[in-house]
Amino acid sequence: MHTSLLVSHLGTRVMIDCGLDWLGKFKRVSPSAIVLTHGHPDHAWGLRNGAPCPVYASQQTWQSLQHYPIEDRRLIKDRTPTKVYGITFEAFPVEHSILSPAVGYRVRAGGARIFYAPDLIFIHERKAALDGVQLYIGDGATVMRSFVRRRGKALIGHSPVRTQLTWCQKEGVPRAIITHCSSEIVNSDEREIAAKLRVIAAERRVDVRIAYDGMKLNL
Repeated sequence: MHTSLLVSHLGTRVMIDCGLDWLGKFKRVSPSAIVLTHGHPDHAWGLRNGAPCPVYASQQTWQSLQHYPIEDRRLIKDRTPTKVYGITFEAFPVEHSILSPAVGYRVRAGGARIFYAPDLIFIHERKAALDGVQLYIGDGATVMRSFVRRRGKALIGHSPVRTQLTWCQKEGVPRAIITHCSSEIVNSDEREIAAKLRVIAAERRVDVRIAYDGMKLNL
């Protein structure tokens, strides 16, 4: 299945991202609402036949999904905390794509604070985005090598895990989970890749884990 995060709090279930693999499978999670990071196929195309609940997204993402038959469309503005059934989402622009601009979300529910950005090169206003965050959930496209390309004056692609863990170190984020993993991680020997990540994480004093289908965390 395409990467998605389900945030549960006091009976509410908010799904972040809904890629094409989720098409027609909403009953598996029965979301109260869906929040989108951007409009790429692996993050939003599960909604091309509509949605069973309100959908929240940035103006740029709604433009890319303008022909989708989504009845309850709600806007999340950058740097504007937005309550979604008792869970607060604050969108921070991240660099990733020219045609489908992305955001990462600072999410607050009860005393828990996380930051979720499955596709990015860097976070605009990173210090504010990660301030007081207990858990960073980030991009697993590449572990060490750069996957950044230049298109004119713009950058597109993905930041390596090593760089993201450095952000966590600098901003005092103690834990990280790596999701939306590429073949570099998925097809590697599990023990070998875990050992490599432990070394990188230990150098930065950050606890890191690789996400897997059905993974659950209590914060």
